[in-house]
Amino acid sequence: MEVSMKNINAYTIFALIVLIAGLLFYISWGLRYGVWADIGIYSITIVLVLGGLLGAILSLFIEKTEESEE
Repeated sequence: MEVSMKNINAYTIFALIVLIAGLLFYISWGLRYGVWADIGIYSITIVLVLGGLLGAILSLFIEKTEESEE
């Protein structure tokens, strides 16, 4: 199995949006409240960023079966 840009689909785009949302959430919270080291913000950011990364990686590794090629 190899990563191919031909495999980009709605799941990949959604995963990248979640990844970007996690990063923007952390940066915006830090700028607004001046708090960069908070366990609550880390926990939300980690879920969004890791979910986006793993989702993007997994969606790029999906192999097309004979049924989905038709």
